[in-house]
Amino acid sequence: MRIEQNVIREIVARIDIGSFIGTYVALHKRGKDLVGLCPFHAEKTPSFHVHPDKGFFKCFGCDAKGDVFKFVQLLEGVPFPEALRNLAKRAGVEIEEESPSAARARSERELIFAANEAAAAYFHETLKLGAEGEIARSYCAGRGLSQASIDSFRLGYAPPRWEGLVDRLTAAGIDLRIAEKAGLVKAGQRGFYDFYRGRLMIPTYATTGEVIAFGGRALDGSEPKYVNTSTTPVYTKGRALFALERARRAAAETDAIVVVEGYLDCIALHQAGFHQAVASLGTSFTAEQASELRKYAERVFLCFDADSAGTAATAKSIDVLITAGCTAFIVGLPPGEDPDTFIRAHGAAEFQARLDAAFPWIQFKLDREIEEIVAKRLPSAHAARTAETLVRALPREEWDRWRVYAAGRLGLAVDDLRKSRFLENPANFGPRHGGPNFVRHVAPVAEPPRVERDILTTLLDEPGLVAEYAARIPITIFKDERYAEIYRHLLDAADRLATASDALAAFGDNREAAETAIALQNLERSSKVRFPDSAARRAHLDAIVVRLEEGELLRRKRELSERIDRLLEAGGALPPEEWDEYQSLVQRLDRSAGKRLGTK
Repeated sequence: MRIEQNVIREIVARIDIGSFIGTYVALHKRGKDLVGLCPFHAEKTPSFHVHPDKGFFKCFGCDAKGDVFKFVQLLEGVPFPEALRNLAKRAGVEIEEESPSAARARSERELIFAANEAAAAYFHETLKLGAEGEIARSYCAGRGLSQASIDSFRLGYAPPRWEGLVDRLTAAGIDLRIAEKAGLVKAGQRGFYDFYRGRLMIPTYATTGEVIAFGGRALDGSEPKYVNTSTTPVYTKGRALFALERARRAAAETDAIVVVEGYLDCIALHQAGFHQAVASLGTSFTAEQASELRKYAERVFLCFDADSAGTAATAKSIDVLITAGCTAFIVGLPPGEDPDTFIRAHGAAEFQARLDAAFPWIQFKLDREIEEIVAKRLPSAHAARTAETLVRALPREEWDRWRVYAAGRLGLAVDDLRKSRFLENPANFGPRHGGPNFVRHVAPVAEPPRVERDILTTLLDEPGLVAEYAARIPITIFKDERYAEIYRHLLDAADRLATASDALAAFGDNREAAETAIALQNLERSSKVRFPDSAARRAHLDAIVVRLEEGELLRRKRELSERIDRLLEAGGALPPEEWDEYQSLVQRLDRSAGKRLGTK
């Protein structure tokens, strides 16, 4: 059975070697490496190193070394094909025998990758060494791009000639019909000619390392400013993200990713030390891009240009990101600025300050609507009803916090908003056509299946944590009986759990629980949170515990909130001690949510 190379690359891309080996070996961070006791020979001093950024491990005691496939071969004592199948199942990648048509398609993709690689090398060489590249070198210098950044991103220059790339590809033995499918050349009446001419060339890479597309920027002010690769057999616009192949590790470590619009904005941020930056290569997100981001980080910081187009793009992107399960924050820039100009004018420290001051997506949406209310100079009663409608479009646990915010922005009392829905003309505060399109993103405490799954997948990745969190995560939070049964077995065996195999053994003859646990372990990368080490797993579980505690506070606040509503309708008043309790709950939840979301 022949295995496509892109299948192997996809498995490597989906499985973080540090997280995977961390389920078998207790690893601790040391510099860029993860270090632990070698599983292949007895030792008391750690000599086993995992290099997540390079994708391999090495033991300096017994000299065992290799990639993730080799680790499984050595650990399980199986040949490569079996290790491949095991990892493919874990990564959610299907392995099939190649049909003749699949073999042809694979061959075509590999040839396109080769053509793109040759083109990238040609463009880069022309920028660095060729006399024709002087205009591009001057442009890069004017944009503040260092030689290290030019080399790291392999920036290049397509000279204003018709056959420069054609000649290079021909000399390299690359079929020009393949190069045409890659979008590198065009067919004319006299043969093939270069598609890109007189442009700064910026390659885009797949997360598995291949060059899949190019962006060509005009250097003489001509339009269009950018000419980009169209859809090819290896690239579909709206799916890829520029620099994701290099940003994903930093994003996974910080659980945060910064998204900008353009190539040069992204490169400027990387040059300034913000290695978690990517570019959307457009003005708004697609669902595929948002899903790709969620694989590596939950928190997404949007930093689009500070103009009307950038603001509109931000609004559209928020809905897509929240639907994908991300928590969106907005990075504000001065009018007329973009990330590149801001970094060059103000420096990295000031940009970091902007990141620290980023505000949550709810505030961004409310601000836009409140500005409309103010611009229309609505009467206070009407403004209160409209603002209350906006607040009630949010998840219920956010109502009181954002009532306070909206009331402050409008110069009204919080009770004006709360009472507004009991005034006449109730149609005025019903759902409005053309109103804000809020996406209801309920916190995990309100979504038992999701939080239960997150707890179990984390514990199954590192079963030794079960005993540590048994007292803090009560079994009563599991509403899904299948998940409750899994957790019950893990609790019963907590004192003897060390590896993933120990966890499976804990289920004994309960085949249904074991199968459910295996299914959880084999969740696709896009739907399962992965962590580089034990510290990251503990941090995730700690966050869940905080949310569970928030859930109890929310339950009591809802009771009091409903009591307030009933009393207001009846013309009564809440007893002082209950009102004090309510105010205390609001403040505690506000502090907790602010800390969790990074806004306080």
